[in-house]
Amino acid sequence: MGPDGKEKVIEAVQKAIGKISEYMNPKLIPEVGMNIGFAIPDATSVSDVAAVEGRIVRKGDAVFPVGDVKMGASDHVARIIITAMKYDPEMRAAANVRYSDVILKILKDMPLEIRSFDRSREPAGVSTMDWGVASCCSEDDVPDVIYDLGAVGKEPMIRILGEDPASVVNNILMLSERINDKIL
Repeated sequence: MGPDGKEKVIEAVQKAIGKISEYMNPKLIPEVGMNIGFAIPDATSVSDVAAVEGRIVRKGDAVFPVGDVKMGASDHVARIIITAMKYDPEMRAAANVRYSDVILKILKDMPLEIRSFDRSREPAGVSTMDWGVASCCSEDDVPDVIYDLGAVGKEPMIRILGEDPASVVNNILMLSERINDKIL
């Protein structure tokens, strides 16, 4: 794929960040920060995935992207997407949001397929995201949401997956609207 493909995925992530920055409830940003990524078709490596360099953070009541959108900017989000694409090549985008019981309950009330993995069952010598995402997928079936409850030193996390950043952001904004001022 030529530079056009990379330019298109970068532009799509930039547009998604614009919507997140303007409309998303900042309470959805995890302590470790948030990121959103989008892969070129047939992506096989981290450098094939556009994401925010330095993540998206909460700055007061604002949603603030720390850096620019670049290819290869997030190993974490890229691993989620590349692993999902092994099961469904159309699932090329993902973002992480804060975990809470309230957020999970709201997601379960939405028409989304949700699965989870348990970090304590992770085999030695594998990437958590490679193993965790793969354990939630099956042939031609990638859920819309994958979450885990964390582990020692690892924040619990919700990951929202989709075919493109627009569909991921759409689900995040539906979630954001439903949170309103609920205590998370």
